[in-house]
Amino acid sequence: MEGEIYYQTKRLHIVMFPTPGMGHLIPITELAKQLIHHHKFSITLIIPSTGTPSAAMKFVLNGLPEAISYILLSPVNLDDQLKDAKGETRISIAMVRSLPYLREELIRITSSQHVAAFVIDLFGTDAFDVAKEFGIPPYIFFPCNANVLQLILNLSSLHESYSGEFKDLPQPLRLPGCVPIPGPEILAPLQDKTNDAYKWFLHHARRYGLAEGILVNTFVDLESRVLKVLMAEKQPGIPTIYPVGPLTRNNSIDKDFDDASECLKWLDNQPPESVLFVSFGSGGILSYEQIIELAYGLEMSAQIFLWVIKCPRAATVDASFSKHTSTDPFDFLPDGYVDRITGSGFLVPSWAPQIQILNHGSTGGFLSHSGWNSTLESIVCGVPMITWPLYAEQKMNVVMLVEDIGVAVRPKPDGNGLIGREEISRVVKALMMEGEGKILGNKIRELKDGADRVLSENGSSNKSLLEVVNKWKQPYN
Repeated sequence: MEGEIYYQTKRLHIVMFPTPGMGHLIPITELAKQLIHHHKFSITLIIPSTGTPSAAMKFVLNGLPEAISYILLSPVNLDDQLKDAKGETRISIAMVRSLPYLREELIRITSSQHVAAFVIDLFGTDAFDVAKEFGIPPYIFFPCNANVLQLILNLSSLHESYSGEFKDLPQPLRLPGCVPIPGPEILAPLQDKTNDAYKWFLHHARRYGLAEGILVNTFVDLESRVLKVLMAEKQPGIPTIYPVGPLTRNNSIDKDFDDASECLKWLDNQPPESVLFVSFGSGGILSYEQIIELAYGLEMSAQIFLWVIKCPRAATVDASFSKHTSTDPFDFLPDGYVDRITGSGFLVPSWAPQIQILNHGSTGGFLSHSGWNSTLESIVCGVPMITWPLYAEQKMNVVMLVEDIGVAVRPKPDGNGLIGREEISRVVKALMMEGEGKILGNKIRELKDGADRVLSENGSSNKSLLEVVNKWKQPYN
């Protein structure tokens, strides 16, 4: 086991069981911070493991306040899983195989702590059985939006009523309170019913009713219609819904990254709202061909940009390409590119301080994979988006951002799924120049104001979290 364990016996305790993925770990640690700073709990994060933790994970965990401890469980073996198994399958199996280790930790924690609640990730519903053994009320933390939650809550009935693949739906899927979702845009792991990822999603969806509540990383001003439906009245099989977002990272900088200060200094010298920030998150990787098109598209747009560039997916790099084994992402750019964009572009390899860049006065747009954490950060900072979904629920996020809320534009891929340089140049200019970009900017600034309101003392998300906190404390009052 790793991590120092800290308990303060005067505080009620919360145990959290997140997945190790950064898209899930970051928001649940932000929730944990809210609970210790404003509601005086102490918290233990019990984290499944399949190997050595990443540098990003270590950075997040080592920066936690003293009242939040963490335990990295003994790694589970997934060697018996197919190499092409989807991430949702591997995560779910890892969570299940970690249950014996979880049980051991709960025996130790409950011997010295009053555990008021057990909060699990959306892929950890099998841990409900362990929580029941210890008499601890189980809750789900849902790190995605309420439109996706509504889909999950309806998945079992959809599975029974429609035998075909969702991508073949003749009409967009219309769920109560949700923006209509075309079949091909539905959650990526649900696109193949024969795949284990679909079966795991269905398994978890059918267990959501065992939770006493679901804490959702969203807010009323952003998803008013679907939240009104979900929170209207107690519905059979649906736990109480608590919108507690937006839960996003603060503005601190990781001093271990030299590139952080360099790119922020570069931003200091750019005109207000002139820079397009380009980043595909911790897990977003493009093909070699797509990197080339993106590079030329950014250059053709004649707009200022800051691009966090990563090496392409190995399978897409032609074996005859002389640098196909390189670990330097700059090696995959067109010849002479770095010299040509000097003055108009800034390239950062692999990582950049996203929240600081989005908060910077020179940043005027965000080209993003549209993961929910990045989306919320963009909203909180008031930065309009170009959406470029890659996996998971990102296509659903994009439909909401473009068609429903109107704070983003989306480039159109060609018949082979490649987004060409001309199309990239078009959407970049549309976002960064007067006209459409200004309209999108005004809309997202309204949402930014809404995000500020819901987190204020009398805001809806603050009250929602207080409601669930009082429920946790009630047996001990």
